[in-house]
Amino acid sequence: MPRNPSTGVYSKPAGTTPSVGQVIDPVPWNALTTDLGNEITNSLPRDGSAPMVAPLKAASGTVSAPGLGFASTPQTGLYLKGAGLLGFTQNGVDVAFDKASVYAAKSGDYTALASDDNAVHRFTSDAVVTLTAATTLGANWHYAVIADGGDVTIDPTASETIDGAATLVVPNGYSAFIICSGSGFFSNKLMTRILSKADSSAVGDFVVGLILSNNSSSPNTHVDFAAGSARSGSRFVSNSSSITKRMNGTFAAGPGAGGLDTGSVAANATYFTYALRKDGDQTFDVVLSTSATIAGVNTALLTGYTIVKCIGVVLTDASSNIRPFILYPRDEYTFVTPVKDAVSAPISSTSALLALTVPNGTRVKAKLRFQYTSTATTASALFSDPSQGILAASIGNDGGNVGAVQVASNYAIGSADIWTNTNKQIRQVAGAAGIIWMWTDGFYFPCGRAA
Repeated sequence: MPRNPSTGVYSKPAGTTPSVGQVIDPVPWNALTTDLGNEITNSLPRDGSAPMVAPLKAASGTVSAPGLGFASTPQTGLYLKGAGLLGFTQNGVDVAFDKASVYAAKSGDYTALASDDNAVHRFTSDAVVTLTAATTLGANWHYAVIADGGDVTIDPTASETIDGAATLVVPNGYSAFIICSGSGFFSNKLMTRILSKADSSAVGDFVVGLILSNNSSSPNTHVDFAAGSARSGSRFVSNSSSITKRMNGTFAAGPGAGGLDTGSVAANATYFTYALRKDGDQTFDVVLSTSATIAGVNTALLTGYTIVKCIGVVLTDASSNIRPFILYPRDEYTFVTPVKDAVSAPISSTSALLALTVPNGTRVKAKLRFQYTSTATTASALFSDPSQGILAASIGNDGGNVGAVQVASNYAIGSADIWTNTNKQIRQVAGAAGIIWMWTDGFYFPCGRAA
C-alpha cells in the first residue's frame, strides 16, 4: 500500500510485521519492497539531482513561521496570506510587492477603481477622473495620470480632497502620481510645485499671446482671447486654448459666459480686459471692467480668483456694440473702420484740448491723420501730447505736423502718433484760424506684448 495521496502517510501492507520463528510469506513482503522502491523513487533527493514532477504542496504557514523557509533562517520564506494571497516574509516581517503596472489610453471622463491600483492612464483629451471613495480604495492604492491631449481634472468623491483641495488639474503635457491614504488622496506634489513655481518670485511683467479679436460669429458682443500666458510680478497664469467672453453679461466662469465685472454694457465706453487665475485649479479666465486698474475692478463675482494682469482693451460704439478692431504685435490696435473724431471742426491760435476715440482712464498713443485748411497762407497746425503743456504752432514757434497751407483755403495733410492724457485728449493749435478733420486709425495700449 503506497502513501496516502491526501496526507502523505505511508502504511505497510498487512502481513509484513514478522515475529521470531515466523515463516515469511513472500507475497506481502514482495509488496512491501515494491512499495518502498516506488516511494524512494518518488522522493525528492536532498542533493537536488532530480526535480519535482508534480506541484510541491507546502504548509500554509504564518508570517513568523512560513510554510516554505530556510534551515538557516526559518523565519524567511513564503507563506499563505488570507484570501489565498501569497505572502513573503523576511525575518518574520511581511514584505509587500507592488502589482504589475497596467497601461491604458483614455479619451474621456473615467472613474478610477480599486482594480486600477498601480495603473498608468494616458488621457488624450480634456477629461475628469473621478476617484472612488478613499475608504473603498484603501491605504497604499496608487495611480498615475498622463495628460496628453487636454487638461485632466482629478476629482475625489464627495467631500474628500487631494492635496487638501477639492480637485487637482493636470495640465496638458504634464503628469501626476496619486496615492490614497485610506481617508484622502495626495499627489507627489510635482504638479502643485510646477503650477506654483511661477509665483515663487517676482520675475517680470509680460503678456505672451492672449490676442484679442472680435468673435467671428458674434462680433458685436463677443470677444475672443487666443492661447497664451500673462505675468505681473509674482502672479502668473496660462491658457493652452482660446476662450470667448460675452460683453452683454456679468462674469461667469468658462468660455462663452459673461465677462463684465458688474452692470451692463454701455455705449461709447472703455472695457479693460484682465487675465484671471482660478485659485483652486490654476485655470484661466477673463473679466472685463471699466476700471483702468486692478484695484478698481469689482470683485463681487470673482470669489476664488486672482486678477493677474491687464491684457487688453475693448471699446464700444454709440450702439453699445464692440468696435471692430485688429490687435497687432506690440499692443497696436487698428480700427477696421477709421473713426472721424473731427469733421469741419474749428481750430485757432489758442491751444485747446480735443477728445479722441481711444481708451478712457489711461494714456495711450493715438494713431492719427489730419487735414487742415485756412484762409491764411503758410499757416500750419500742431497736434501734441497734453503733457508737453501749451505749445504754439508755426515755424518760428513749436512747429507743426500738418503742412503749411500755401494757397488760401487750400488743404494740408499730415499724420502722427501722439500720446493722450487719461481723459483720451490731445492738444490742438494752429498758426492761423482754420478748419480741421481728424481720423483716428487706432492706438497703442501697452500691456507688455513684445510680439
